[in-house]
Amino acid sequence: MQNMNKGQRATEFFTGARATIPLILGAIPFGIMFGTVAVNAGITPWGSVAMSLFVFAGSGQFIAAGLVSQGIQTGFIILTTFVVNLRHALYSASLAPFMHRLPQRWLLPLGFWLTDETYAVVIKRYSEKDSSPCKHWFHFGSSVAMYLSWQLCTILGVLAGRAIPDATGWGLDFAMVATFIGIVVPMIASYPMLIAALSAGSSALLFNELPNKAGLMIAALVGIAAGYIAESIKTARRGKPVPEEEL
Repeated sequence: MQNMNKGQRATEFFTGARATIPLILGAIPFGIMFGTVAVNAGITPWGSVAMSLFVFAGSGQFIAAGLVSQGIQTGFIILTTFVVNLRHALYSASLAPFMHRLPQRWLLPLGFWLTDETYAVVIKRYSEKDSSPCKHWFHFGSSVAMYLSWQLCTILGVLAGRAIPDATGWGLDFAMVATFIGIVVPMIASYPMLIAALSAGSSALLFNELPNKAGLMIAALVGIAAGYIAESIKTARRGKPVPEEEL
């Protein structure tokens, strides 16, 4: 039994890592670009690498680097990146029913490693109906693959930073946009999900000019509310009695 569990763990781990590879490919240019942007913003090479090691939040890191280059105070940088990354609280809430029995030695690292890409693949795995007791190892494999690739890309970007004075002009940031599209579209499997996605996307465009990326949180809340209302209407219609003339 113990050998079988070890085999299941290894299988889940490597399956999780493989499932994340397509999303890693989209994140590679983004990670390299962060390294170049960070060093050209005045952050030391070691500081740039440390940010990826200990912050590990792509969009938050980009925003922090931009604010550093503008000489913004540390407290405001922390607040801004906190707001941008509040979406991870939504991810955590949806993962909680699948992970609540895991001990802290699992919850802490998996919580730290949670990214958009990893969430996209692990929520699908957790939602599958099989009774595997090792699904958190799938989560672990995805997390490790994403984390290691981000560190490598940051280092490459830092090394190339002096030779690439303005990486943002290369248009590589579209790679991350394409990655997010690839994350969202396969998850739209029902009418309420479509309503949530369209509502959130429209709101993000509408509130794009708000300071401190507050528009992202507004868009997330609008999407959640729209999806909840659509799901409630759908559920109510399912439970509605059929008129006698239709029987």
